[in-house]
Amino acid sequence: MDEIFESMSPEETAEFAEKLGREARSGEVYCLSGDLGVGKTIFTKGFAKGLGVSEMVTSPTFAIMNGYAGAELPLYHFDVYRISGGDELEETGCMEYFYGDGVCLVEWAEIVRDTMPKDAVWITIEKDYGRDEDYRRITLRRKGGGKA
Repeated sequence: MDEIFESMSPEETAEFAEKLGREARSGEVYCLSGDLGVGKTIFTKGFAKGLGVSEMVTSPTFAIMNGYAGAELPLYHFDVYRISGGDELEETGCMEYFYGDGVCLVEWAEIVRDTMPKDAVWITIEKDYGRDEDYRRITLRRKGGGKA
């Protein structure tokens, strides 16, 4: 069953993500998807704050992955926008992080859906152009969408 959160501002999006970050557990993978400009980086910064990351979080668009030390768990933040698919991701050696002791957050995860763990948490952020410009619908889908 999907969980839906409606955010009316970037701050609410970050607060919701921070709460998820506080609840995150070792070995979890969070798959983040949504169009350009919907707030994936804002979400990621809030999530990192919830894990106790004190460093500035930036999108690893060209590096593919940035690692951060959290209060108890590391965060591995992936941006796979420039990856052509699961095979290319596997060639980078990044897959080992998905089955490690940290928490992974993967932006543009739909590009590598077939490579994601079957128990990954899928998060979709959407705008609704019929509503306020800052409105976001955030959908969480637990267990389902990744590799079996």
